Amino acid sequence: MLKTKENQLLENRWDQSVAQNMTESELLLYRSNILGSDKRVTNYGGGNTSAKVMEVDPLTGEQVEVLWVKGSGGDIGSINMDGFSTLYMDKLQALKGLYRGVEFEDEMVAYLPHCTYKLNPRAASIDTPLHAYVPRTHVDHVHADAIIAIAASKNSKDLTQEVFGDKIGWLPWKKPGYELGLWLEKFCVENPDADGVVLESHGLFTWGDTAKSCYDKTIEVINTATKWLAEKTEGVAAFGGAMHHSLPDAERRAIAARLMPAIRGFVSGNQHMVGHFNDSDAVLEFVNAKGMEPLAALGTSCPDHFLRTKIRPLVVSFDPAKGNLDEVLAGLPAQIKAYREDYKAYYDRCKHDDSPALRDPNAVVYLVPGVGMITFAKDKATARISGEFYVNAINVMRGASSVSEYTGLPEQEAFDIEYWLLEEAKLQRMPKPKSLAGRVALITGGAGGIGAATAERYLAEGACVMLADIAEDSLKATRDAMTKRHGKDVVRTVLMDVTDESAVAGAFAEMAVEFGGVDILVSNAGIASSAPVEETTLALWNKNMDILSTGYFLVSREAFKVMRVQEMGGSIVFVASKNGLAASPNASAYCTAKASEIHLARCLALEGAEAGIRVNVVNPDAVLRGSKIWEGEWLEQRAGTYGTDKDGLEEMYRKRSLLKRSVLPEDIAEAAYFFAAETSAKSTGNILNVDAGNVQAFTR
Repeated sequence: MLKTKENQLLENRWDQSVAQNMTESELLLYRSNILGSDKRVTNYGGGNTSAKVMEVDPLTGEQVEVLWVKGSGGDIGSINMDGFSTLYMDKLQALKGLYRGVEFEDEMVAYLPHCTYKLNPRAASIDTPLHAYVPRTHVDHVHADAIIAIAASKNSKDLTQEVFGDKIGWLPWKKPGYELGLWLEKFCVENPDADGVVLESHGLFTWGDTAKSCYDKTIEVINTATKWLAEKTEGVAAFGGAMHHSLPDAERRAIAARLMPAIRGFVSGNQHMVGHFNDSDAVLEFVNAKGMEPLAALGTSCPDHFLRTKIRPLVVSFDPAKGNLDEVLAGLPAQIKAYREDYKAYYDRCKHDDSPALRDPNAVVYLVPGVGMITFAKDKATARISGEFYVNAINVMRGASSVSEYTGLPEQEAFDIEYWLLEEAKLQRMPKPKSLAGRVALITGGAGGIGAATAERYLAEGACVMLADIAEDSLKATRDAMTKRHGKDVVRTVLMDVTDESAVAGAFAEMAVEFGGVDILVSNAGIASSAPVEETTLALWNKNMDILSTGYFLVSREAFKVMRVQEMGGSIVFVASKNGLAASPNASAYCTAKASEIHLARCLALEGAEAGIRVNVVNPDAVLRGSKIWEGEWLEQRAGTYGTDKDGLEEMYRKRSLLKRSVLPEDIAEAAYFFAAETSAKSTGNILNVDAGNVQAFTR
């Protein structure tokens, strides 16, 4: 089993040399960031922190007490100063006179904007009263696994007393909101010497008179629980011990690569979903355990865990000893149908007259014995974070089931959080998804000018992108630049030679594991050669055909395989060339290979239509800037063919065009975006010339 060791205790990260000259609000930010930097303290987006600070009222000039508290939807690990709500404490206290009782507590949220200090636009969260009414200057609320393991145990009140004595209190489960804020206030008044309180099934509140003392107390309490759990669970087999054994790493990923596109096709009915795979030690210990299925069926306990992972996961009926993957794939439709029916029954049992409509009934979390955990969500970051939340839930279940009996949230309580009208209102305020949200694209020649520009265009519209290229250094530089601009979740790279059949298959398998499947293929890998026909060697001819014809066939064939499994359609875009339609002197190998490419696209458009797979062609001409093709001999050869020098070639091409304009990588990217987006949903088998006008390349 996984053991908690001394070196796994939380480090106190407070650096007084950094904090010494900070204001109270800056200290709150500092404290928040270092707490949130460790997922053992709280999950992404979970928990909140606050400080009551004396500020100058902008109208009266008098000193007033202001609550600084994490705003709605923020993450304490990455929050900035503008992520905090600021509210007048005297107005928050005055709200007590408006409170009509627990059945009306949700209406109190509408009063919070009336308490805003300095017209701060950051919306206050539902947890604001929990911080406001604790009569201490600094307050932390976190969801540490070690604490929730105690809080989610059947006898959590007794365990809290055993672990902490009278210094940390205990409150029974209560949905976050105004009433819980009053409960906390009452506890503090009745227990003035307490340093904090454990909320059943929820988490931890701690407080202090200074930012540092509050932070120190939070770390101390979590470490106390961590050490206690380590002592109590020493020698205890986690989750009842192992029932399965983990497959080797390569086999786990190979199985995930086959499962994920199949699952993705089922769960993407309302919107395209993106997948994430996790086979960490903690996950494997759980999915292989005897107690996994009954524990998973209980669901999670902490509301933050539950909102991210749904009522319960789906356990995929894979047996690593039998290797029954084909049987599992054949049975997936029935398994997923059963999960949906169970979720619908849960909704019908628990719904209220004013409950929001049934949401997506598909599972978020898929547990695969011997293999790991798969999560699906509307984007890669959410899929990854949902997996992280379930790992937290696993850690909680490990601790609770080892020292007591793990208890999930009661079904009705879970429903009331998932379908909370305030949560629904938050969902309705979410911005409209971008045009390629949830889409996954593979771009060959991804490190070159056209490939990189296309990736940038797709990323800007919400897609996930895998860049494939044979130039390792350029690929890394391109990835690093895009990751810096768009985040590490949405960009992946793979070294791939499009003429290598096994490398191509491996790249699609890797993409399936990283993102769940593929929706868009931009076949852009390129080469160019120039020579009179009598000087064109067979090797040169074959090289052009291998890359520009055979290579395009190989990547398209793999894309078709994945797209057919998903049954979601897809878009394939060939970046060909004006030279595929218009003959060019001293370039017979290149022109012929490009013509082959164009005709291959037509053939694939015929084959893919019944499956909703669209295949279209973009024909550039003379895209010199950023192009690797134009960095070597091809530039010299074409300059020689047209009797000019390198500097004059782009100008010659510009003047030769009908529109007298240069063609840039971004222009090709725009065409590739058009064919990937829903705006071209009724286009297949088409050719779009982006060449500034060339009469020889007119298609009709």
